[in-house]
Amino acid sequence: MFQVNEVLRLETDLYRVLLTKGNQVIWIAIDDPKAFPDVIALSQLEFLLLEEKLTRSDDPYLGVINQIPKEGSKEAVIRDTNYEIIVPLVNDPDFYVKAVRANHIRAILKSGLVSRPYLYKLLRRYWQRGQVPNALLPDYKNSGGKGQKREVKDKKLGRPRKIMEGVGASVNEETARLFRIIIDKYVLKKKFSIARAHRKLKTLYGDYFPDILESEKPTLRQMSYFYHRDYTHIEKLKASVSKVDFVKNHSPLNSTATLDALGPGSRYEIDATIADIILVSDSNRNQPVGRPTVYVVIDVFSRFIVGWYIGFENPSYVAAIQALHVAFTDKTHFFKQLGIDTDDFSWPEPGLPESILADRGELFGHQIEGLESGYKIRIENTPPFRGDSKGIVEQRFRTLQAEFKKFTPGEVTGLTVKKRGGKNYWLDGKLTISEFTEIIVSSIVMRNFVDPMKRYDRAKDMPADLPSVPIHLWNWGLKNRTGRLRKADPKAIRIALLPRSKASTSDYGICLFGVYYSSPEIIEQGWMHRSKINIRPKTVLVGYDPNFADEIYLFHTQGSSDYWVCRITDFSREFRELTFWEVWRRQSEIKVQHVKGQLIADKVRQRHEDRVEQIISSAIKVTPKTNATNAERLRGVASARSDQLIKERDQRRPQKNINSKSADLIHLASYEDCDDYPDFEDELFSDGED
Repeated sequence: MFQVNEVLRLETDLYRVLLTKGNQVIWIAIDDPKAFPDVIALSQLEFLLLEEKLTRSDDPYLGVINQIPKEGSKEAVIRDTNYEIIVPLVNDPDFYVKAVRANHIRAILKSGLVSRPYLYKLLRRYWQRGQVPNALLPDYKNSGGKGQKREVKDKKLGRPRKIMEGVGASVNEETARLFRIIIDKYVLKKKFSIARAHRKLKTLYGDYFPDILESEKPTLRQMSYFYHRDYTHIEKLKASVSKVDFVKNHSPLNSTATLDALGPGSRYEIDATIADIILVSDSNRNQPVGRPTVYVVIDVFSRFIVGWYIGFENPSYVAAIQALHVAFTDKTHFFKQLGIDTDDFSWPEPGLPESILADRGELFGHQIEGLESGYKIRIENTPPFRGDSKGIVEQRFRTLQAEFKKFTPGEVTGLTVKKRGGKNYWLDGKLTISEFTEIIVSSIVMRNFVDPMKRYDRAKDMPADLPSVPIHLWNWGLKNRTGRLRKADPKAIRIALLPRSKASTSDYGICLFGVYYSSPEIIEQGWMHRSKINIRPKTVLVGYDPNFADEIYLFHTQGSSDYWVCRITDFSREFRELTFWEVWRRQSEIKVQHVKGQLIADKVRQRHEDRVEQIISSAIKVTPKTNATNAERLRGVASARSDQLIKERDQRRPQKNINSKSADLIHLASYEDCDDYPDFEDELFSDGED
């Protein structure tokens, strides 16, 4: 039940089991400086164990037992010599018997090698520390106060000066505080050298102790020693970089990303980078258009690149969903468009992964809920500024860019113009976006199907003859590991990837970003019928394609991926055949124009209101006081209104000019004094011979 050298705790005291003999246990108190082996009944220990007064404990001298001193060293010699002295006693099976132990002690003392107190010290150390030769190693590690600061008193520590005059400064608490102020401010924060910071210290020290001589100020060596003694390497490293940079680039690597990926499709990583190359326009090769954005979706288990996006969209959700759509669907048409022959390789069947690891800004929040809830894909987001959390895809960016850098015109190389007369890489670009896309996709095919990886961390069950090529790892994982890929309809995947937003409803239809949409289903439901009883919801969830504003997708049932296709109404016909970016830009221009018009209207309206107030004020002034009663004034309303109406009609009647003279009549033909109507009988009834 109890083993030799086992450590037991009885309440607050530690005991070591030296020997078990029948129904007895021989043990010794570990912390007692005058202890000797003692005998206790096994039944008593079992009783104490059941009463929970006795418990098993860790060995406090386990580190001593595992020490390996250098052969021939002083401590090894002392250990071996002392062990030879006590070996006859400790190897006796009856060492715990006082009489037997006394006989051995007399024999050892008779040899004159050690004194009685020192012999007792060796025996106790041997028994209390584990009954092994290493238990007799001297405790040199406790000598000299290693790692402990020496207390500074009146006398300066260290050797006395031989060359410089004076005694020198003692590094007491006040001096140490000045050291820390200067080091924290100048060395750690401002990155001063120790020598430059020491000059700052001497100035501060002179201000703090104005009567001190220059030779009695702390030396550069004292400050340097203090810096290296009191500041650890980790503290210096943390102070030399930002907190984000330390966590990202300097913190220890405790594991590998492949450990949590059980097979292909277990986890995809997605990330974007701005390619280090300047591209030119498709229509004008002399016109640079800037650096493209490259998105990559990679399988963590096999390092197989399953999806990509190459274009000029900024890193965002819009560009990310395009890369994910490529990853989840068949890519045959992509290769045909780029003219890449697919006879030499067979691209694996696409599918949905179990999880996707992405930056917070790209796949975060309600925008990706359709993919999470509809297809059970777990979205994992990295902490802010922690691109190292996606180390696999980050490394793949460097590998892909190595395919074209160093020999491609337009490579981005640090400064725009290195020196006077140097080249500007903005003007060196020669590749268009289509040509660059072909290079990247061809490089992806090479990495996926041909190039072996040198530093792939293999699992224990992977055979040695398995090539470290992504396609081989992918196929092996599908065959021998848990399959995580799931098939889905490409059209449904596209709808699930679209960004989503809340839209309002009204008599005009569904309003999204100020644009109105309708569908036969909405009209059939009565959402657009005008009545006092409103049966339509106030808001609905819709999905939209930023590249096409003519239609949106209304998810009419909560918790379901079913949708109605809503198209733009005549009320918003000005936004047809536009992208949503163009819609937003047009709306912004309209708002700007509206604000300008409102400023002009406000100015004119102010003049109008001033005139109205002036008219009212003038009318009040010219109105005389009346002597008639209120009843008389009300009885006269009808007659006054009739008189006013007659006056108004007279004002509307055209005024005839009495002095006006009629115009003279001029005949175009000869005038005959005859009142008969013209006779057209001959013309109407002639035979037409003339």
